[in-house]
Amino acid sequence: MAIIGHFINGQLTTPQERTQNVYNPATGAVANSVLLASKQTLDEAITSAQAAFPAWRNTPVIKRARIMFKFKQLLEEHAETIAQLIGQEHGKISHDAAGEIQRGIENVEFACGAPQFLKGEHSKNVGPNIDSWSEFQPLGVVTGVTPFNFPAMVPLWMFPLAIVCGNTFILKPSERDPSAALYIAQLLSEAGLPKGVLNVVNGDKEAVDLLLTDSRVKAVSFVGSTPIAEYVYSTASANGKRCQALGGAKNHAIVMPDADMDNAVNQLLGAAFGSSGERCMALSVVVAVGQKAADDLVAKMQKAMTNLNVGPYDKPSNDFGPLITAEHRAKVIAYITGAEEQGAKIVVDGRDLNVSGHENGFFVGATLIDGVTADMDSYQAEIFGPVLQVMRVDTMEQAMQLIDEHEYGNGTCIFTRDGEAARYFSDHIQVGMVGINVPLPVPVAYHSFGGWKRSLFGDLHAYGPDGVRFYTKRKTITQRWPSSGIREGVSFTFPS
Repeated sequence: MAIIGHFINGQLTTPQERTQNVYNPATGAVANSVLLASKQTLDEAITSAQAAFPAWRNTPVIKRARIMFKFKQLLEEHAETIAQLIGQEHGKISHDAAGEIQRGIENVEFACGAPQFLKGEHSKNVGPNIDSWSEFQPLGVVTGVTPFNFPAMVPLWMFPLAIVCGNTFILKPSERDPSAALYIAQLLSEAGLPKGVLNVVNGDKEAVDLLLTDSRVKAVSFVGSTPIAEYVYSTASANGKRCQALGGAKNHAIVMPDADMDNAVNQLLGAAFGSSGERCMALSVVVAVGQKAADDLVAKMQKAMTNLNVGPYDKPSNDFGPLITAEHRAKVIAYITGAEEQGAKIVVDGRDLNVSGHENGFFVGATLIDGVTADMDSYQAEIFGPVLQVMRVDTMEQAMQLIDEHEYGNGTCIFTRDGEAARYFSDHIQVGMVGINVPLPVPVAYHSFGGWKRSLFGDLHAYGPDGVRFYTKRKTITQRWPSSGIREGVSFTFPS
């Protein structure tokens, strides 16, 4: 069993520390052991990043970008290895892992454009012989705390952009599946990144709390559940740090009576059950408008779900794999049982799924629940599993009210052929990311990702233009060189 350590100052290190098991979720067996960073290890990482910052800050931006170009090439060359690491520790099917990696690479591509987006602005002669310009300067040592469900993509949302903006970075990946992040960090080092600019420290809450409170860390980016996101945001803010904390979600899809029902069903299958529903953008609730549409939708979904394949990551014909831990599997099953006890109908039941040869894996089959109401526990919570709940309403207004009243506002979509309805929905719905006949409206790398309400704590979204703003601070300079020999008198009037 391998010991998974840290990547500090350009080297892998395995000090004597507490450990935690890393499981293969398809088999239920312990695969590796990961070190949980001590205060001394965190101090070494922060000290390394702090020491590397002055030289990296002053490295010409075009040279930083060239390292990112090389890094992109290495990610593409080693994508299969990264996907295998994801599959072994997360359970994500190989084709799904490949998609995750590609979306991460797209963020590296955006970072390659740093010479353009860091140019700043310049105005000549804002007054007599007075010029003014702005610069985007790095913050210093910054950190990112990332979740288990996207062990490659979410780190790639953060550190490439932060680093190309001139910061140094400490990544604390999920201790449940840390190997992909460590491997990617080594690829960036191979691409030419100087020692100390990127450090990867594995750990648990103790490590996170140290990062949140150390005065040398200037900013924190976090992705995870809402209770933890709120804690991270409040703790970081109380310690004077800039923070963006992306939390949980309960993403709704409205299916209108005029929707292409066959297409909607196909889209819902992937959006609800892909990656075992362990996506913050997973569609976990479908709100059917009208009884006929609801009946048709449920019947078609039930039929389509009989063809889904569930199993281990290394069989590409599988549609999705296991959940991340035995504890999470039990939690998902408890929500399904609770919905049934509260009066919902289990149309397709995935609680007793048995995967041949992987009987001890953390599997839950695709589950369809009908007759869900807003007061049910399963509706209020983010289940984070392969569970799709169906709610029935009479009008689009009622469907939108359900969405707007939920505490989360991450993503939503509508299936319709009516352009007027689609425009009204996208204009008025109180959600941060909206799809029109697009079930997973994840923004591309040159836009920004983030929800509303209790799905995001902070003012700026992740990656893209908002990411540049988050990882930099604007400095505005005004200068004048008076003509030789001119002497000015004292003025107490505010300059205009």
